[in-house]
Amino acid sequence: MSADHALDPAIADSIARTIASPLGRAEFPHEPPYYAVIFCSQRTEETPGDGYGDTADRMVALAVGQPGYLGVESARGADGLGITVSYWRGLEDIRAWRAVTEHVAARDQGRRDWYRHYELRIAKVERHYGWERADGPADPAHPSATGA
Repeated sequence: MSADHALDPAIADSIARTIASPLGRAEFPHEPPYYAVIFCSQRTEETPGDGYGDTADRMVALAVGQPGYLGVESARGADGLGITVSYWRGLEDIRAWRAVTEHVAARDQGRRDWYRHYELRIAKVERHYGWERADGPADPAHPSATGA
């Protein structure tokens, strides 16, 4: 990342943890409804120093400061297939993020240099639940297990 885009170490650590693993209950305390922007992409051949990683990091850091931003999860396979899900409080927040000048420039560069193709879907999350080993074997979606 260039010096003019240096991240606060605490933000950088948070971004690294978020991208490396799914958001757990402690990191994502938001209750539905909220929106998920699901970005599925196929990278072109990676070229060392092509700026993709720095730009991806910068977009997360920029999104963190946007109104309505709730979190992000991302994964990319060795074959270049990636899925990034960002979470937002409302559709107006997603529209505002789409219009951020630096995000517009990154999207343009992505179409020009980094992606073979991508699909973007926006979904309203009405319900969410999770499970962790410490919870025991009960199905968290079953009403007797969650009280739902």
